[in-house]
Amino acid sequence: MPLQERRHRVFFALWPDLETAEHLHALAGNLVAHASVPGRLSAERNLHMTLAFVGSVDDLMLARLTDLAAGLAVDSVLVTLDELGFWPRGGVVYAACRNTGPLHPAFSACALLLDELGVHREHRSPVPHVTLARNVRGVKLPRLGEPISWVANELSLVASELRPSGARYRTLASWPMLSTDDD
Repeated sequence: MPLQERRHRVFFALWPDLETAEHLHALAGNLVAHASVPGRLSAERNLHMTLAFVGSVDDLMLARLTDLAAGLAVDSVLVTLDELGFWPRGGVVYAACRNTGPLHPAFSACALLLDELGVHREHRSPVPHVTLARNVRGVKLPRLGEPISWVANELSLVASELRPSGARYRTLASWPMLSTDDD
């Protein structure tokens, strides 16, 4: 009987620093506390900005992804979340960036890497965001007062393990982003 091939559900992401993750998690708790259906908060340790969803890959493709990603030259970037949003499908509450320009090089680098490997990806414009909660209904989103920012100086390849209690994310590899004079 042949062994079943191991699969990994992976994506490229930017992780906020601990202080920013705590702030985002507290914000999410306050937002959904007043919803008619509060849904499920994203775990603080899971808060991230997805740059590219890769999907399910085998061990060989995971090794190729890791090797190619190690060669990416992407500048560190100031991520500024300055608006709240809601997607009715999935009841997703999120924090997003109005000015997405600074993030384009990171998104583009990941997209080009996936194209080089022949990995199918969506070709629509990305919506840079951090998911705060899911399955929320009847939420009224206020304007976000002060923007929430962090300097993303590391690009990560992350595995997503789906469980009944929600997703659990595990960093498989990380690479430093290039330092810029603006950091």
